[in-house]
Amino acid sequence: MSRRRWLSAAVLAVILCGALADLVRPAPAQAHEATTKAHVEVSGAGANVRAVLDLEYDLLMKSAWLYAEAYEAKGRAEQLRQLKTNRDAVIRYVTDRFQVAYKDKPCTPTMAGDADVRPRGKAAFAVLTLDYACGAGEGAYAISSALFPDSETFVHSTETLLRYRLDGENGSAVLVAQSPTVRVGEHSATNQIGEFFLLGAEHLLFGLDHVLFLLALLIGARRLRDVVLTASAFTVAHSITFLLAAMGIVAVPGEIVEPIIAGSIVVVAVAGLLGREEDRLGRLRLPIVFAFGLVHGLGFAGALDIDESGSWELLLSLLSFNVGIEVTQLVLIAVLFPLLTLLRRTSAARWAVLALSVPIVAVSVYWFFERIPLPL
Repeated sequence: MSRRRWLSAAVLAVILCGALADLVRPAPAQAHEATTKAHVEVSGAGANVRAVLDLEYDLLMKSAWLYAEAYEAKGRAEQLRQLKTNRDAVIRYVTDRFQVAYKDKPCTPTMAGDADVRPRGKAAFAVLTLDYACGAGEGAYAISSALFPDSETFVHSTETLLRYRLDGENGSAVLVAQSPTVRVGEHSATNQIGEFFLLGAEHLLFGLDHVLFLLALLIGARRLRDVVLTASAFTVAHSITFLLAAMGIVAVPGEIVEPIIAGSIVVVAVAGLLGREEDRLGRLRLPIVFAFGLVHGLGFAGALDIDESGSWELLLSLLSFNVGIEVTQLVLIAVLFPLLTLLRRTSAARWAVLALSVPIVAVSVYWFFERIPLPL
């Protein structure tokens, strides 16, 4: 085998090794590798501002330096009890790291009612409502987040997905350690586009299930025409459900979506092994890809957890996120398809396809059963 073909095999092997490594990582609450997204909605006018924060329950309780009894609590009733018992510590942590300023002066936060708990995907999130008293007069707001910083050692690369409606200004922003503050009125549409474009690119690139699905599609495609048609069907399908779900028009629980995504990888990978483009299975390829693309779109929307019906002010963010997904998908296709073409020209092409497809099937079957919610 030539050096170029060995290089092709090596690159594809690295992708599969990354997926397999994902299986042996510790659970997020125990690992230094954990990452999370905080979800915040800020609204108000003048001196009165309200912020609703959704924060991953176990990380919040750990970050507030509470005992294992608190951050390992299972079941909504026990988690609510722990939040009430440790109310002061939780409020202190959140208000120290999430702040609202008006006219460059910090607003004073108070907790409104008790914290709630609700599921987001497979994790429980604590929901806290904070009322901020700001100074009188006219001025500009600034919102800052330092929630779950890298310095806490068990979490990294936290992103705060912010939506705001303040004094008639509507917008979205992604706050990270390198850019932790947004100034309402100064946050341009260009910044918003760039932030959500990168967020979409990261979600596809680091979402190994979507990467493996794309690789399985490419393994089953023999010609450039097949790649174009398959990628187009997948793009159209997931764009439809992504926008519908993110706008709150369609709602499907993550407990249903995630196992189906894993199952879709198995089906497409097996079809790539057994089917040929000219046979019946090959003719069903596009409808199958389109159907699974609809499901993957729900998974992409779940990354943003935006579910407010009629949130048209978020359309720019949603489109930017989707474009980030599409551009990254095209880059992956441009890299992977030529490598697969080189492999198919070797005498061991059939064995190479088998060697790539079997690990994809194995990983996906594991994900399928791991993602099925089981009663405690």
